[in-house]
Amino acid sequence: MDKNNIVLIGMPGAGKSTVGVVLAKKLGYAFVDADLVIQGREGKLLHEIIAEQGVEGFWRTEEAVGESIEARRTVIATGGSAVYGERAMAHYKQIGTVVYLSLPLEGIRERLGDLTERGVTLKAGQDLDGLYEERQPLYEKYADMTVECEGLSIREIVEKVALGVR
Repeated sequence: MDKNNIVLIGMPGAGKSTVGVVLAKKLGYAFVDADLVIQGREGKLLHEIIAEQGVEGFWRTEEAVGESIEARRTVIATGGSAVYGERAMAHYKQIGTVVYLSLPLEGIRERLGDLTERGVTLKAGQDLDGLYEERQPLYEKYADMTVECEGLSIREIVEKVALGVR
């Protein structure tokens, strides 16, 4: 299996889907949004799946979808909680370069809006600060490359990723 894919990880609102589409166009790659694959497979919106299956049930679904993605020359935008699935992340690292789109907490807070409507998996009593603190080390653990996105345009982020993975 080729390792010629680019896998984007990071917090919800970091720009994985937006950057992913533009990056795929720039490189002549296909694009896969793992959240859309999950929604298609389940026939429901993310927040509906989370409401039905609970946070951990959603993570299991997300991990199964992540593990099943077979791709070549593809940019894959993962869901923000993909890093909870060790098997999926091992698969992503096997098939591609994992790029962490990093943004400070305040930048994430500004972009996100309503967390539940957005389909963000929060444990009972957890807020955005706690979620950010919990996920940061996981993003860093799995990243082959980190791009600091604060103050950069989509085009600048795409350039940094494209240069870094060549």
